[in-house]
Amino acid sequence: MEGALRIVVFSVIFLASQVNCQEAILHISNLNTEREYCLVHNHSWTPLSQSLDAAEQYTLVNLTFTVLCNRSGVSPDVVKDKAVVVMRGDCDFSQKALVAQSLGAKALLIASNISLITPSANDSEYAKVHIPLALMRYRDFLEAQQVFNDDMQVKLYAPPFSKIDASIAVMLLISIVTIALGGYWSGACESERLNSRFAGGGGEENKSDSGELFLYSPLKVVFFVAMMCGMLVLMYFFYSVLVYIIIAIFCLASASALYSCLDAVMDLIGCGTVSFSVRNYTFSVRSLILAAVCISIAVVWGVYRNEDRWIWILQDLLGIAFCLNFMKTISLSNFKICVILLSLLLVYDVFFVFITPFFTKNGVSIMVQVALGPDASAEKLPVVMRVPRFSAWAQNLCGMQFSILGYGDIIVPGLLVAYCSRFDVWINSRRKIYFLSCCIAYLLGMIVTFAVMLLSGMGQPALLYLVPFTLITSAVLAGCRGEMRQFWTGTSYEVLDSSRKPLLPERRTDSSIEGDTC
Repeated sequence: MEGALRIVVFSVIFLASQVNCQEAILHISNLNTEREYCLVHNHSWTPLSQSLDAAEQYTLVNLTFTVLCNRSGVSPDVVKDKAVVVMRGDCDFSQKALVAQSLGAKALLIASNISLITPSANDSEYAKVHIPLALMRYRDFLEAQQVFNDDMQVKLYAPPFSKIDASIAVMLLISIVTIALGGYWSGACESERLNSRFAGGGGEENKSDSGELFLYSPLKVVFFVAMMCGMLVLMYFFYSVLVYIIIAIFCLASASALYSCLDAVMDLIGCGTVSFSVRNYTFSVRSLILAAVCISIAVVWGVYRNEDRWIWILQDLLGIAFCLNFMKTISLSNFKICVILLSLLLVYDVFFVFITPFFTKNGVSIMVQVALGPDASAEKLPVVMRVPRFSAWAQNLCGMQFSILGYGDIIVPGLLVAYCSRFDVWINSRRKIYFLSCCIAYLLGMIVTFAVMLLSGMGQPALLYLVPFTLITSAVLAGCRGEMRQFWTGTSYEVLDSSRKPLLPERRTDSSIEGDTC
């Protein structure tokens, strides 16, 4: 059951992207106070100044009692050489702009009670409008009225949007640290398991063995990927129902993963515990406290998951824990399985991103549709690391803008990194040559991914770069060291239902791998 839950969550964590809008800033001031609010405009239609100092200042006239589809009820003397705010609806944007323009207004703001969209018009109408036009949230206007009453001086400006943002560096740091920690943890558990078997403890299950899922058969790998494909298609057709199931599963899985991570940290720093018994049941005080903390974090995220301003911190924390625990518990037995799994997932990623748009009615790929949801207001799947764009001031006023990276872009290469870490244990590599090389390859792959994204101005499927970088680097290293045969076949001692002998050569002495009795 636990393995099935992992597959369900893992099957939808590959890709997400952002919807770019043309955001701007409404600067409102009087003699004592100033505030800034979100605007959405069409830069190609009504361009705005790029800085506050260069923007022209207008007195704002409140006309929210009308939708301004015609001149009736509005005196030109009231709006001449001023900015006006009217309500959205009843006619298109260009008609409102032409009416405001004919009345002598210098700028038009349209207050909206629904989601803001980029204003547009028929091609024939574009050349007729000569005044700035932008949409704002009606609730923002009501708030401004409470602050400024009717004494409002406004400026409209759209600061340039920088593609290069510090959030990319933070995202790169999160990904490489998660990959490195997950691989190291997997290797440490492997070393503990080997030492336990050498010491004669092979008959008892320890922490390093608990809950592990081993992929050692190509058929199991194909079945695993097939289940992911089926789950993604089901999400596409039944998103409105399954999204809440995925959110619930994520809360459970991430709370469990966070508990495993914190418990391992407690063991590492030597934190003891106190136990007590109730009706023949023994409870650990440390375990109870950790469980309460982890469940509380998951519940808080579940309740406030749509609050963009700060909930991304908890989502990233739970996501890191989920990725670390996944890399530790899912073990690939040899490089052959790594090649098959990563190659299939690369094909899966490319097919559902680039090929499926030819078959869908709206021309949107199944992967993107599932990652973004059917519309902007829909629930989003918790499948990405998110870091706010620090330089996107105008965009963040309208709604937090994030640099994002799917969990799958960490987990999929991370399974290979974990295998390399375990292989270092099997060959007693004190320099961790395979583990470090694979981590460096992952880092280079991520840098190339972000570089291509910045140069092209489009989101990139990171696996398209990460899978070749990590697989080729690992294979070349094994070939140069003359260990490709061992690296390819790995070891099968952990396969309890297999009668095959261990695949690593038996010519090693006890000194070659400390505690190795494979």
